[in-house]
This record gives sequence, structure tokens and C-alpha cells, in this order.
Amino acid sequence: MTEHRYVGKRLPRFDGMQHALAKTRYVNDMKFLNLLHVKVWRSPVASAKILNIDVSQAEKVPGVEIVLTHRHVPKNSYAGDYPVLAGEEIRYLGQEVVAVVAVDEDSAHDAVELVKVDLEERTPVLDPFKAMEPEAPNVTPKGNFVYFGDKPCRQIRKGDFDGAIQRADYVIEGYYRTAAQEHCPIETQVSICQTDSMGRTHIYTVSQAVFFNQITLAGILQKPQSKVHMIGGIVGGGFGSKNDPHADPITSVASLYTNGRPVKWLWTREEEFIASTHRAAMHMFFKDGVMKDGKIIARSVRSIRDGGAYVLTNDYVVNKHAYGVAGPYNIPNVKVDAYGILTNKRPTSSMRGFGLHQASFAHEVQMERIAKTIGLDPWRLRFINAVHDGDTTAGQAVLHNCALIEVMQAAAERAGIKLDGELLQMSSHSREEA
Repeated sequence: MTEHRYVGKRLPRFDGMQHALAKTRYVNDMKFLNLLHVKVWRSPVASAKILNIDVSQAEKVPGVEIVLTHRHVPKNSYAGDYPVLAGEEIRYLGQEVVAVVAVDEDSAHDAVELVKVDLEERTPVLDPFKAMEPEAPNVTPKGNFVYFGDKPCRQIRKGDFDGAIQRADYVIEGYYRTAAQEHCPIETQVSICQTDSMGRTHIYTVSQAVFFNQITLAGILQKPQSKVHMIGGIVGGGFGSKNDPHADPITSVASLYTNGRPVKWLWTREEEFIASTHRAAMHMFFKDGVMKDGKIIARSVRSIRDGGAYVLTNDYVVNKHAYGVAGPYNIPNVKVDAYGILTNKRPTSSMRGFGLHQASFAHEVQMERIAKTIGLDPWRLRFINAVHDGDTTAGQAVLHNCALIEVMQAAAERAGIKLDGELLQMSSHSREEA
């Protein structure tokens, strides 16, 4: 076996010593003179029309520098129709409406308590299946479906599923559900911003996507990117939760009105749970056509992603999910309909895997169901359906340099599982059936 310098080796982290000695400086550790603090009034309901925002009493609290509403935001759009501060409607419980900037957190909190927002509450749509019904209230003016071109779902088609399912010896169905999941990083969302006398905004950020968010913030602030200086790279846990700039938009807007004084917003754990993006819950319905020898000749999957109140990465995640949910198997006839459905829940976005964890869970449990139903060893089932060089995926991509069979052989060896000689002789690079 080839001896590698790095592959399979334990390598020291470049930042490991700083972490071990507790010398890493996170954003929350940074000290600034004349620092101001942000607290936010969040919606207590999941769906409503905003009738009036009254901040007059909040502005009178000693120590308050400024009280921000949507009118203070140069371009009140974080992503599409997702506002930095809501001014017309509420789409989820915990949505930001008013931001108070004060000399300390206590003063900011006291002022938030005096904010008055008149709401005309609406019936929220909390169930993605009900959101798909024609008579369901609209979460957005464009409805409750995330569109892919002119279609309300991402469609993947390969071969003739309807014809193949009629020829199958077994038709095996399964329903799989994964729950919504919060990232729970040790470090909550936090941001410190300062706009200098030259109009350049400096943002100390916990972002996992610094340059993407620089573009976003330049749009919100209506400044060229050269006037938006992102300082980051040290993140106290993210796992995807800090791809979206949760705190940076409000602190950067606030810094436009504070005459050079830096502004900080540190989220509480409660805010993290009710308002940060998270992994969406998914529902997956499988229908497989299987022959007596274990060959899967047809697979249909209908997936529904509970996408929250705004599109954000719904289209991207659903797209990746749709292309991966059929699994790493050579199935000649595939039909996938994957939906991103908008509901009056906190927005969903990235978490490690981008829709593929849910897909992997579902198609592998389905493989176990097939094996049990037809009385076939689950290892053999996977081997005889595994992709080989030259096979095409459900999305019509031609595969090269496959190694699924070799990986399964190695996994079985390490797990102490004895495979049949036929399976040990198989290769991803030649199709000699077991």
C-alpha cells in the first residue's frame, strides 16, 4: 500500500495551540472604547400585518442613542424579499422589527420593552402539507412554493418509471422523516461594526462566508464593496449557522448613525433558538420496483422540505437533495419530485450536508426495507445495485473513477464482516455481476 504524507495522518491544527492555551480572541472578546449595544424587538406572533410602529417612548430612555426601524435601512433587503427590519408584515415568530442602540445592554433592553407595534394577526401556515393545499393562506405574495423555472418542484427524470414499476416483482414503499435541527454552536451570533470618518464600515464578523456576505452587506448599505471591510476568520462553532449574516446587517446599519462609535450585538441563546436559520425538516416518500434477484429497476421519490418563511437557500438545498436522493445506485428508471415549501416558521438555510444527509438517511433505510422484504442480505443488495464506471446518475451525469464497491469492501473488513467471495471479487471498474 502506498505510504502517504498527509492522507490518513493526524496533522496539527494551525490554530490548535491558541485554542489549547485559551488565547484565541473571538469577536465577543474584543474591546472597544465608547462601545454601543443593540437589542431588538422581535415579533411575538408568526404571521401578521404591521399597522404601526411607535418608538417614541423607547427613544426617551436614558442612554439610548438611536432606535432603528425599516426606514433607517438604505436598502431593506437581505435576500430577495427578506427585510433587514420588517416594516410591512411578519412572517415568523421572532422576526426583527425594531433595533435599539444604547450605551449598555440594560438600557437597550429597557427601551425595547417600550416599543409598541400594532399588529393585525393572521392565521399562520405551520404545516408544509397544508401549505401545499390550494386554499392555504399565502406565506408570500407569490404563494408557498419555491419555483424551479416554471415548475413548483425540482424534477429529475431518467428512463420510464411508470412502465418499469409495472414489470417489477415487488413494489416496496417507505416514508421517512427527518426533524428540524438547530446548530447550537457554543458561540452565539455576534457582530461589532464601526463606520469611520471616510465612510468605510468595518465589520468584525463570525461569518463562515465572509466574501459572500461582503457583497450582501454592500447592497444593504448601498456602498461599494471597497467601503465594506470584513474582519473575520475566528468562529466559535458554526456548522452552517453562520453562512447567513444574522447580526451583521443590523449592526452595520446602526453604525451609520452613531458618529463613529462602534456598535455590538450579541445574541442570547434564546434568540439563537427562535430566530437563527436551521436545518429544515424533510418528508420523503419512496416507491421502488424491485426484481426477485434484488435489482432495483425503478425508484420514485417525493420529497417535501419545510422551508420556513423566506426562500434563502431553499432552492439550492432542494436541488442538491433531488440529485442525491436516489442514492449511489444504478437504477435505470428514476422519478424525483422535490419541493421547497414556505411556512410561517423561522427561516431555514445551510447546515452541513445541504439536503444530502436527509437523502442518505432515507435511501439507506429504504435499502434495508427492501432487503428485509425480499429476504436478501443487505450487503449483497447494495453490491449488486452499486454504480460502476460509465453508469449515469439520476441527473444523467456519466460517472468515472467510481469506488463504491471498494469502499464497501474496506468497510466490511474493518467492521469484521465476512463477505461472500463473489462480492469480494467485484469491482467498480468492471461489471461482473455477483
